[in-house]
Amino acid sequence: MSKKDNGTSVILAYLNEKNRPYSSQDVFCNLQKQHGFGKTAVVKAMDLLALEGKIKEKSYNKQKIYFADQSQFKDVDDVELKAMDAQISQLSADVQSITQSSRQLDAELKELNSALTTEEVMSEIKELKAECSGYRARVEKIKSATNHVTPEEREKVYTDRNVYVKEWKKRKRLASDMMDSILEGYPKSKKQFLEEVGVETDEDCKVVVPST
Repeated sequence: MSKKDNGTSVILAYLNEKNRPYSSQDVFCNLQKQHGFGKTAVVKAMDLLALEGKIKEKSYNKQKIYFADQSQFKDVDDVELKAMDAQISQLSADVQSITQSSRQLDAELKELNSALTTEEVMSEIKELKAECSGYRARVEKIKSATNHVTPEEREKVYTDRNVYVKEWKKRKRLASDMMDSILEGYPKSKKQFLEEVGVETDEDCKVVVPST
């Protein structure tokens, strides 16, 4: 584009190509990035083109709208219009299909990007094999052990445990009742009483009576 041209040839070609109405702001926004036009230059160029009759101009609510001179285009009959409409519908369907396919591909790409690499997979397989090997060794060790507990022995352990827990709770309750009775006539606190008689509670030893 020459300085003498001031962008008029580019703007004229753009309006003829698009063949739709634009404001000067629309043309500025659409062409500024590619051609570096300034807003004032675009307005002057479009006013000049309209003055020379190369484009048409109309005013709507104090805003000027510019569009290509329609006399330069040949008339289109109904058959051609219908063909164009059919082509537009087909292209719209193609765009929708391509857009949907693009979204699906984007989702697949996102999934692939978040997946492990081949090296990471190989490393994880190696770690899992080592872990499985350790488990197999433990299983073999358990199978070869000679001191297995029989179901009867296990049941006896559980039964004995329940007996001991019940006895523990019973004695704890009796001791608590005894201390409560003594503390009714004891002039000092419970803590001082326990220290004097040398009694250690479950809480002092940080143990809890298990549930049966």
